[in-house]
Amino acid sequence: MGNVIPIIVVAVLVLGGAIALIVIGLRNPSAGGGDRALQERLEEFNQEGEEIDLEKLEMSQPFTERVIYPLARSLGELAIRFTPQNARTSIAKRLELAGNPGKLDPTLFLSLQFILMAMFGIGIFAVANLGANGWPIGRTILFALVFGILGFFFPSLWLKSKIDRRQLDIRRAMPDALDLLTICVEAGLGFDAAMAKVAEKWETELSLAFARVIREIQLGKVRREALRDMADRVGVGDLSSFVAAVIQSEQLGVSLAKVLRIQSDQMRIKRRQLAEEEAHKAPLKMLLPMTLLIFPSLIIVLMAPAGFQMLGSGIGDMFGFSPNSIPGWK
Repeated sequence: MGNVIPIIVVAVLVLGGAIALIVIGLRNPSAGGGDRALQERLEEFNQEGEEIDLEKLEMSQPFTERVIYPLARSLGELAIRFTPQNARTSIAKRLELAGNPGKLDPTLFLSLQFILMAMFGIGIFAVANLGANGWPIGRTILFALVFGILGFFFPSLWLKSKIDRRQLDIRRAMPDALDLLTICVEAGLGFDAAMAKVAEKWETELSLAFARVIREIQLGKVRREALRDMADRVGVGDLSSFVAAVIQSEQLGVSLAKVLRIQSDQMRIKRRQLAEEEAHKAPLKMLLPMTLLIFPSLIIVLMAPAGFQMLGSGIGDMFGFSPNSIPGWK
């Protein structure tokens, strides 16, 4: 019975962690979120002509939306009180650079960090007590602390990978997007209409950023400010240079088509240079798996016959390796 209880604890922790990751870390923004689902239920009530019952409407929401998600937000709000303002600003900035994956905010992100820290630490503590002979208490505490720290920083590593992937996608999409912008402007369209064409043609991070700029301009924001905000949200140097060139051409009255043509050529050269840089890194990246996996296998295959012949000679007897002691040796 003593061995069953830790297993149950581990299973509960894994299940709870899976639910927390699904609800908090992997919330799909394309699915519409809870606001859209709530709006759809309100429209259904209105179409059926029934009187809206708030309690019935609340109970119609999924269990995760009613219980788990508010609990996670409450934990994040508790943690945010003891978090310095600079740390909260940094988390919000990194979430912005990552494109707000899963509609996370600093509160939910901190909640996710503490949940994973508790899961990793308690999970290692439970595993250490499995079996008749558990780990010493000092080793258990040490491993629980180490894995708890790893669990706390795991969301930060995940967010860093999301930022890098988003910025790389934007760098790769910029030359083609600038080519289309140049063609549209040279054909007589305005810059806003050209950005709308880019947003309609592709579904990349860059086209989504252009679509947000268009919406902000339609809501009354000045185009210069909307473009600067887009560059700040993305954090890519090439896009910041492009925005600065567009704003400068607008202020000085320079032909926008020529500026876009020059920027497009420069982005294409930079993309080719980036591809060449990655190609030069390939041999170094291949060195580690070749050294650890391929070379030892080749050495075993090439040296094994010679080794067996040496064992069958007098050299094997000198080191105490008798061929008769090896099963199946003839």
